[in-house]
Amino acid sequence: MTQTAPTGTDGAAVRLTGLRKSFGDVQAVAGVDLHIAAGEVVALLGPNGAGKSTTVDMLLGLSTPDAGEVRIFGRAPRKAIGDGLVGAMLQDAALLDDATVAESVALVAALHRKPMPVADALAAAGVADLAARRCSKLSGGQKQRVRFAMALVADPDLLVLDEPTVAMDVETRRDFWQTMHKTRRTVLFATHYLDEAEQFADRVVLMREGRVIADGSVADIRAHVTGRRLTAVVDAPDAARLAALPGVTDVDVRGNTITLGCADSDLAVRALLADPTARDIEITAMSLEDAFLALTTEGATR
Repeated sequence: MTQTAPTGTDGAAVRLTGLRKSFGDVQAVAGVDLHIAAGEVVALLGPNGAGKSTTVDMLLGLSTPDAGEVRIFGRAPRKAIGDGLVGAMLQDAALLDDATVAESVALVAALHRKPMPVADALAAAGVADLAARRCSKLSGGQKQRVRFAMALVADPDLLVLDEPTVAMDVETRRDFWQTMHKTRRTVLFATHYLDEAEQFADRVVLMREGRVIADGSVADIRAHVTGRRLTAVVDAPDAARLAALPGVTDVDVRGNTITLGCADSDLAVRALLADPTARDIEITAMSLEDAFLALTTEGATR
């Protein structure tokens, strides 16, 4: 059971206002405004250098903004963290090699006034069976789960996760997100796995060059790109001939498998069926990845 967190005057769990941060001549964050309501699961996406990590650092009080303001449940970051309202899972957070998993989580619990029982945090993160194992003996995926237990043990109302499933295999990633859904907390996570954002986020915030360039549901973000994808298997595909088919906007050929971006998939499939070898045809809507690529490359600084 999580504690009842105070909220700001606008009811926000997180409010970032006009955040700016530069490192020498490099402007990492160039005026970010972001409001996250209590209970939302928000994915923070963007290419390398978009400003995601710097934004997260300022949110957690690890870096001071050059301008702007951060409020977590109406409080300054360090106050909110000191009050146990925030749990953070950082990708590069070091673990003590000689400490056991249980000792590592207990060490974090001792820093908080009202932590959950260590055994509960271990169980929630799926590492109860590793409690007595030294951290030096853990795999990469197991270390990530231990970091998750360390973030949970404060019993926080906000979880901030930086690439939480890196080094996890497919099954472990799935189990991790099933666990996340059971926590019923406000979650902000940064990831390069776009399928995770598509499946698990209530909302996607997309950054480029230090700014928020898109903010909305997965459907809202996908709506930035139009058309459909047509995939098929064709014997001896000719990229130039495929590109000339009506309704086709782009072509990708990999062996005998073709993927066609289509402004009009009906026209394209009718034309494709003139080839008697065309088979295993599938038409799908544009994905979050398609929207991500379009939004992060269109008009970007070269």
